[in-house]
Amino acid sequence: MEVGVTYSTMVPSGVTTAADSMTHLPTGESIYEIVDPRFLECIDQVAQLERLHGGLRWAEGPVYFADQHALLFSDIPNRRILRYDEHSGVVTTFRNGSHNANGNTRDLQGRLITCEQGAGRVTRTEPDGSITVLADSFEGRRLNAPNDVVVKSDGTIWFSDPSYGRETSFVGVPRPRELDVDGVYRLDPASGELALVAADFSKPNGLAFSADETKLYIVDSGFLPDPEGPRHVREFDVGPDNALSGGDVLVEIQPGIPDGLRVDDAGRLWIGAGDGVHCVAPDGTLLGKIRVPEASANLAFGGPERNRLYITATTSLYAVFVNVRGVQRP
Repeated sequence: MEVGVTYSTMVPSGVTTAADSMTHLPTGESIYEIVDPRFLECIDQVAQLERLHGGLRWAEGPVYFADQHALLFSDIPNRRILRYDEHSGVVTTFRNGSHNANGNTRDLQGRLITCEQGAGRVTRTEPDGSITVLADSFEGRRLNAPNDVVVKSDGTIWFSDPSYGRETSFVGVPRPRELDVDGVYRLDPASGELALVAADFSKPNGLAFSADETKLYIVDSGFLPDPEGPRHVREFDVGPDNALSGGDVLVEIQPGIPDGLRVDDAGRLWIGAGDGVHCVAPDGTLLGKIRVPEASANLAFGGPERNRLYITATTSLYAVFVNVRGVQRP
């Protein structure tokens, strides 16, 4: 969606920018690992991985604003949301005091939707910069620590709610949990109704719809902190009434854990992992990897052609041009 809120009053000027903005990452070998020949159709082997910004503690939650030619992303431990300007390469502070904001997306009106895991809530940023709390409790008990979020074309907001943001002060605020489930929820912003749509997860994390919205892919990153826990992506069928069914494991991810994910126009999944970004066919076949020198938490397609893959990876923001287009979502 290329129309919506500009938030021009929310972006302060004069903020220090990254010294290494738009520099290419030096490497002695290809950043691409070809597992299946079909991966060659997805990449431009001339394109280089660019390190756009550094000095972060845990980069997450990238969301692209096509109408501003800008990317917003979270720095969780530093409790801030940053803004990368695609034209100038300048990084500024969009918001301090973000309550350990993690995942971000946009609603159908172009407004920013944010998972604030330190505060245990999902919020919306209004055009004047004020913040509206959309969800902070379920059946009278406080949510755990909303992690990642996506908006469906009917306006409903879907988010994961693991307990990570309640467990350490590095990424959240330590506090006892009130819910006995790490679930996935669907919020109807018109009515305020919040429904638990999936409860059989260890640590639900990133989520993304297929282009036709008949599938919902949800990461389970329970391997962190349990070495015996899951580290896979599950595939659910989405019914006309938004009920989920199925939920079989589509693909196991290692090294590290799967975290955020996106889908391209051909239905391939692009998944953040311990060694970079994994590209997976709709049937679960690993096609290849984009190697990144840091564990990659999340990603977003951007640029005028939706073919620039932005990657939030631990201390840095990276980008690389690919030969696919991301699904155009809000």
